[in-house]
Parts: sequence; C-alpha cells; structure tokens
Amino acid sequence: MLPVPQGKNGMKFCVLGSGSRGNCTYVETGCGGILIDAGFSGREIARRLAIIDRTPEQLGAILVTHEHNDHIAGVGVLSRRYNLPVYANLPTMKAAEKKLGKLFAFYEFHTGTPFDLLECRIHPFGVSHDTADPVGFILENNGLTLGYCTDTGRITKLMQYLLGQCHGLILEANHDPQMLQEGPYPLSLQQRVRSSHGHLANGDAASFIHSLQGPLQALVLAHLSETNNHPDLVMRAVGRLGDTVASRQPVLARQAEPGPLIDLGAGT
Repeated sequence: MLPVPQGKNGMKFCVLGSGSRGNCTYVETGCGGILIDAGFSGREIARRLAIIDRTPEQLGAILVTHEHNDHIAGVGVLSRRYNLPVYANLPTMKAAEKKLGKLFAFYEFHTGTPFDLLECRIHPFGVSHDTADPVGFILENNGLTLGYCTDTGRITKLMQYLLGQCHGLILEANHDPQMLQEGPYPLSLQQRVRSSHGHLANGDAASFIHSLQGPLQALVLAHLSETNNHPDLVMRAVGRLGDTVASRQPVLARQAEPGPLIDLGAGT
C-alpha cells in the first residue's frame, strides 16, 4: 500500500459515484484509504480515484454495506488485484460470495460491534433494507466522525443518535414520492422502493437533516434515483428547512462522476 497524502487532522472523503448503477465512497486517513462498497468495475473505480489524484495502491481495505450488485460489482476484482482485505458481516458475505469470488482476505464484523481498521474506529449499524443484514457505518479518526447511511427505508432512533454526532454525513435522498407514483416503475417495484425496507424519500431525508443538532460540517446527499428523482427536487426539499441546513452547503452525489474530496480536518 502506497502512502496517502497527509491531511491537516486526519479524515477526507469523496463519494466516487452513487445511484442504482453503482456506489462507491473513498475515505482517507493518514494511515491509508478505505472504500465503502465498490459497485463499479475495478477499472472504473481506478479511473474515478485518479480524478481525485488517488490510486488503488493507496487503499487498505474495502467495507461492504450489503450484497446488492450496485454495491459489490468491483469488490472481488479489487481485492484480488490489489491485495485488499474485505470487511463484511457473515450474512452479507454468504449472500454475496458467488458474485465476489475468491478474495485476498475476508474479515467478519458483527453488526452493532465497533472494530478498528487503519487507526479508524468503525461502527457498523443496522439499516432497513431488503437484504440479508444491511449496515451503515460510522468512521472515527483523530476526533473526526463520518457517517454513511444509504439504502434504508427509514431512519431509526439508533441512526438518529449515531449520525447526529457526525462531522461529515453521507445520507440517502433516493426518490420524490410523486415522481415515483407517476413514473414507469410497476406497482410492485414502487411498493418496494417506498416501503420501510426500501429507500429514503427526499422529504424523510430532509426532515432528518433538520433534526440534527450536532457538529455537522459536511453533508452529501446520495443514491438519487435517475428515474424517480431530480437534483432540483432534492435541493428544494432540503431548502424548505431554512438557514440551519443551507449553511451546511449540501453536496449532491452524482452517478456519472466523483464529487469533491472533502477535508473534514479543514473545518476544525
């Protein structure tokens, strides 16, 4: 693993891409880079890392949230090609193993039990999605905390507690309910998306953001549906909440390209 550039106080992150066609987020500490999911091809992830002046050789591990293909498509090839250990809970690994193939190394974590990785404290917490044992993550390093929470149909009290303490937050804003109802999805798929085990609607994400009282410095809204959502609708929903949210300058993650490399340490 090659050294990563040293930040001021420790933690940077970038959503390399997010949506139904692929999800991958890069998190950086002074001890190495971590991918949360790898839902693009290995070549495409390397290309997107290069856009933010990083390489796969600077990675130290891959964390997996759940087994859907738009989150694991590139996990196996990256693990084998760059000798990267993969961290997931056992139900997710069993559900994904045929797609992943042989890995360089696999380490099991238990949902709800924190563990240490590259001088980060990682707290996997349960989310509400139609997979074996889906999780979000809290990553803590040098007194800075990043929350990752997508692919959930609802926000629980546990999520409110954990994510409310974060300096950086990646949160799902998947669909606009009216667009979903009037769009091309069959009724069964509409019901899945809007169920408590589906995806978070714009208004639900916005209401949760409005409730936050913690040290939030950077907010990225992710996993926008290309069929049932539009960036203007997301920002309109968030904008209704007033100056407390506007002051946080939310970023919308894109499917086709990486977002900015955000330095949480720069805000301390």
